[in-house]
Amino acid sequence: MIEVGALRALRSVAALGTLARAAEELGFTASAVSQQIKRLERQVGVPVLAPAGRGVVLTPAGQAIVDSAPEVFQALERCAEAARSVSAGAPRGTLRVAAFSTAIRGLLAPVVARLAYPQLRVELTEQDPAEALHSVGAGTADLALIHDADGLPPAPLPPSLAQRRVHTDVGDVVMSRTHPLASGPLGQAELAAHAWVTSPPGTVCHQWFRRLFAGAAHEPDVRHLVDDFATQVSLVASGQVVALIPRLARPPLGEDVIARTLGRPPEREVHAVWRRSAEASPAIRAVLAELGPAGARG
Repeated sequence: MIEVGALRALRSVAALGTLARAAEELGFTASAVSQQIKRLERQVGVPVLAPAGRGVVLTPAGQAIVDSAPEVFQALERCAEAARSVSAGAPRGTLRVAAFSTAIRGLLAPVVARLAYPQLRVELTEQDPAEALHSVGAGTADLALIHDADGLPPAPLPPSLAQRRVHTDVGDVVMSRTHPLASGPLGQAELAAHAWVTSPPGTVCHQWFRRLFAGAAHEPDVRHLVDDFATQVSLVASGQVVALIPRLARPPLGEDVIARTLGRPPEREVHAVWRRSAEASPAIRAVLAELGPAGARG
């Protein structure tokens, strides 16, 4: 009989490409993962991995095993959820949640504070959306919060995963109360006439910023590139620059700083993702309920 641990190890190696990275994800040593793979090969009677440069690739037999793995893990998870539901009632156990940083700050931190289940332990891990999706699919997280990429629809999920839109995040222009933009129009020309602090290139917020000025007659004056939003707000408070900050990421502004809504603000949708085999989990349902109605804005 194939061991579940060996099956999980093979799937992680297949996804990550090396024994070392799979070991890091699973919390084992590379030697332990290697031993699990060797036991699996003895059990099935054929090699499941082959060397490829500095990493490894699946053999046809290994690929066949990995392709069948989701059905095995889903069946095991349904068994576990059925057992928990027998003595169910209040959510209990450990719920592992992976999410991007501003979702942890703006959505999950308040949810964890409101959950009143003494036997439920919620563990949060900061991961970008791609990592979080992998963690849920690999079974190292139970729930993920992801966002779409710069307003584009998210990639289709594999059939083993389910999702629900839980929030729409909006970007506002943040400025000193005495700044010229604090009153009057916020058209492209008016925005381009002032200096900015923005997130570095490669971030969603920088993409939002560039989109504000698509087709503009003049390039905006980007004075500072800062990834931390609290630092952005401190620079805005000086009155010399303005910033575009998502509401989920926005720290307290203080009395001297205000946020103004654009006529067509940039947006991103936030989705919760979980394995369909864990659909009945009281813990997942409790967190989803606390996240509120699908697609709430703010």
